[in-house]
Amino acid sequence: MSAAGDDRSGRPRRRRMEVFAFLFLTAVLLPAFAVATVGSYGLAVWVYQMLAGPPGPPTQ
Repeated sequence: MSAAGDDRSGRPRRRRMEVFAFLFLTAVLLPAFAVATVGSYGLAVWVYQMLAGPPGPPTQ
């Protein structure tokens, strides 16, 4: 097997894998990361409000 033969046969496969990786990142990983970020921020605010009380002026 020569290096040139491997290179020619591997290009379509490499391009297909790059397209698959791009679609996986944009359609699965980034939306999941966004949901996890917003969810963890909401959880942090919820825990903070449990400890410090709700926002607003203090009740008298």
